[in-house]
Amino acid sequence: MEQLGYSVTVPLDFETTLLRTREALKEEGFGVVSEIDIRAVLKEKIDADFRPYTILGACNPHMAKRALEAMPEVGLLLPCNVTVEQTESGMKVTAVDPKVMMSVVGSHPVLEELVEDAAPRLEREMAALEASAVGASG
Repeated sequence: MEQLGYSVTVPLDFETTLLRTREALKEEGFGVVSEIDIRAVLKEKIDADFRPYTILGACNPHMAKRALEAMPEVGLLLPCNVTVEQTESGMKVTAVDPKVMMSVVGSHPVLEELVEDAAPRLEREMAALEASAVGASG
């Protein structure tokens, strides 16, 4: 199976991981525009228990504006999702790979340029999150 994003597992508690993820996104120019607590939704809607799992909708407004001006339908793929979930080995954070996400669009010069800008930002976000977790636990 193709990897859908960049992942890192950190030795922090869930709430601290959410906070650090938001901070790392902000450092790279992304804001969190939506947040879905999957655990709470599943409990409320179908009375199912689930591990802590939150989806953060991350958006860089300048990039989003350019993308939407170039191809309004790209809004179907926005925002860039980042998941924070509890696993047996720690808190796993995964940011969508914009290259994979935009591969459904086909060739478009503006979108390709934006992907080339967004991808390293999300990779740096993951590296910063990992570094901050190592500093906090070590």
